[in-house]
Amino acid sequence: MLRAIHLKQLITAILILSLTACSGPLRFPGVYRLDIPQGNIISQEQVDQLRPGLTKRQVNFIMGTPLIQDTFDQNRWDYVYSFQPGGGERVQERITIFFDDAGLMTHFEGDFEQTPENDQFGQTAAN
Repeated sequence: MLRAIHLKQLITAILILSLTACSGPLRFPGVYRLDIPQGNIISQEQVDQLRPGLTKRQVNFIMGTPLIQDTFDQNRWDYVYSFQPGGGERVQERITIFFDDAGLMTHFEGDFEQTPENDQFGQTAAN
C-alpha cells in the first residue's frame, strides 16, 4: 500500500517535470528583468572622429579596446555592442576598422557612417 502511494507520487512528479520541460520559457508576471548591455558602447560622436591615417593607438583612444582582434589579421579590429532591455528584443551594433601594414587606419565598415557635416578629416564644417 505504502509502495503504491510512493509510486503514484513519483509518476506525478515525473509527469509535471515533463510537461514543464515541454513548455516555453517561464515568465512570472511582475518579475523584474535586468537590462543586459554587452561589448563596447559605440556612439556617433566616436565614429565622427575616425578618419583615414589615424594610428592604432589613436583609434584605441577614441573607440576603446576592440572587442575582437583577429589573430590571423592584425589589421582588423571589430567593435560590437549589444543591448537587451529586460524582457525585450536584443539590439546589436557593430563597426569594423581596417588598418594598412603600417598600422594606419584605411577605412571602416558597419552599422555607422560619418555624419554629412563632417568632412574626410573628421572636423565639423563649423570649425
